Amino acid sequence: MDIFKITFSVEYIVMLIHLAICIATNWIIVDRLYYRKSHRRDFYFTFMLISIAIFLLVYFMIFVLEDMKTKTSIGIGIGLFGIFSIMRYRTDSMPVREMTYLFVIVALSVVNAVASNTPVCQLVVTNAIVIAAVYLCERHLSTPPSKLVQYDRIELIRTDRRSELISDLEKRLGVKVEKVEVGAVDFLRDMAVLKVYYHGEPSSSTSHKLKLGKEDLTTIDPS
Repeated sequence: MDIFKITFSVEYIVMLIHLAICIATNWIIVDRLYYRKSHRRDFYFTFMLISIAIFLLVYFMIFVLEDMKTKTSIGIGIGLFGIFSIMRYRTDSMPVREMTYLFVIVALSVVNAVASNTPVCQLVVTNAIVIAAVYLCERHLSTPPSKLVQYDRIELIRTDRRSELISDLEKRLGVKVEKVEVGAVDFLRDMAVLKVYYHGEPSSSTSHKLKLGKEDLTTIDPS
């Protein structure tokens, strides 16, 4: 009985409530708002686990420092330094949209972890405000899905032949092309990098990658 009381103390129950609010909020943002448009399972996995890990890291760091009678601001500073340092720990470049979502997830996890003395109703309203902001931005500032294409017919990238370029891309990709942006051009190999905006849902999580790694090739259905 004593072990039960120690384990499930009032402070620990409050922490679990805050953790549940944090997970529910981040799940709504990631699953209902981000994943429905991007279909990036890798970032879905990353966002959800980072939110839980950061919440527990910040909460227990502050809890331990308070027991040691150390100023809480020092704990918050050290925690934030470690949190934002992990954003540089990645092998591939992260698109701006994914980086924004990562920042929102990190910020919400920190807010829910440090707000131990904040009433639950105020915390729920604060999380709801962030969800509403993300929803409004996704709905009114959304852009059509896009993919990077290495294109071999560079004679069609000229402005006066844009209609032929779009027609050829639609025939090859099987999508309705809305807009095409021309990036780097390699005249030695007759190759150009195009960013193709099209109507419909993203076809896969590799749409924004210029080169495919071994892990991408193993996940592509050969049929």
